[in-house]
Amino acid sequence: MRRSALSGAVAVLLTACSVSSAPPSVTVIVPVSPSASAVVATATPSPMPTATPRPDPPVASSDPDALALQIVSAERAIRGPGVTGADLAWFGHLQQLTYRRLAATPELRDTVLAAVPADLKAAATANADATADLRATVVPGPDLPTTWRIVEPAPMDDLARYYREAEAEFGVPWSYLAAIHLVETRMGRIRGTSTAGAQGPMQFIPATWARYGEGDINSDRDSIRAAARYLHANGAPGNMANALFRYNQSQRYVRAVTAYAEVMRADPDAYRGYYQWQVYYLTTRGDILLPVGYGR
Repeated sequence: MRRSALSGAVAVLLTACSVSSAPPSVTVIVPVSPSASAVVATATPSPMPTATPRPDPPVASSDPDALALQIVSAERAIRGPGVTGADLAWFGHLQQLTYRRLAATPELRDTVLAAVPADLKAAATANADATADLRATVVPGPDLPTTWRIVEPAPMDDLARYYREAEAEFGVPWSYLAAIHLVETRMGRIRGTSTAGAQGPMQFIPATWARYGEGDINSDRDSIRAAARYLHANGAPGNMANALFRYNQSQRYVRAVTAYAEVMRADPDAYRGYYQWQVYYLTTRGDILLPVGYGR
């Protein structure tokens, strides 16, 4: 259908707490006994720890033991119902960067994944392999894209609803639609026409959109529905591999989308992490973060 514009995706250790300097002495009233007068005593409370600010953006370690701990901390955080807002965004970004680190330094892969606990190993392995597959499809150049602009994605719950509605209408598992959205445009963060002429959050070339699309090609909801319609016409959900290959004729693409989708199918909370993944562009200088506002 067209080449994907992105490589897939990777997590720093939680920064250690530093101890603040002790506050000045304070005066407290200490009762001695019911019959005794209160006396004035001077006490110095124990120093309270203050959290060291986290680096923003996060930084993935190049040490295999530290990188494994980063992966575990990020994977656990995105599955924690109490982790929301800026914390969830930070841990999702950290998760992305750890897997990008593994993809860029494949000699670390086996050592790092061997240190991941059993309950997270399948997801971590799938994420590492998918990210490596997508990175292998990219030929880095010296320049950044000139036709892209990077925007805030639609709210996470809205996108989740669009995937579920399309699944109900066309039978394509919501997790596959989310995985395609992730790989193609980082959940709609990338706006602009690809080198192959593809447009919109799910990257349709105009001729394919004319046949399978309805509404606005730049609408997340309309584009997700069109993707579900196209996949269904090409064998989904019974033959997802064929449908995905028709979407993008690369076996690495098929494997990567399937890996991300199956992680979400096994644990829907994984979507919370993927939604936070940012736009990185692989160049001859390495990975370059394209923040919201790029290209405006």
